[in-house]
Amino acid sequence: MAWIALIVAGLCEMLGVVLINKLHKDRNWQSLVLLIASFGASFIFLAYSMRTLPMGTAYAIWTGIGASGGAILGMVLFKESKDWKRLVFIGMVLGAAIGLKLVS
Repeated sequence: MAWIALIVAGLCEMLGVVLINKLHKDRNWQSLVLLIASFGASFIFLAYSMRTLPMGTAYAIWTGIGASGGAILGMVLFKESKDWKRLVFIGMVLGAAIGLKLVS
């Protein structure tokens, strides 16, 4: 259950990153409320997962999901660069997160 909570925390983190961009463009209170809710949910699920998982593992995977997911969403939603080198490094981050899961 802790691993599912950690994945949900990472997904909420990804949503929060997208909402930062939305708030920057729209500047309305709905975007701000969604931003606060998504990051709040991310921290709640992260804290729950850390009841079972080691702090270093949980934090590394949470930031890996958030960083790589944010970069991928930037490419898909905001037409950011899809250079092959960028994709290789995103793959490395995801590979490291999967490796931590396998050894934990």
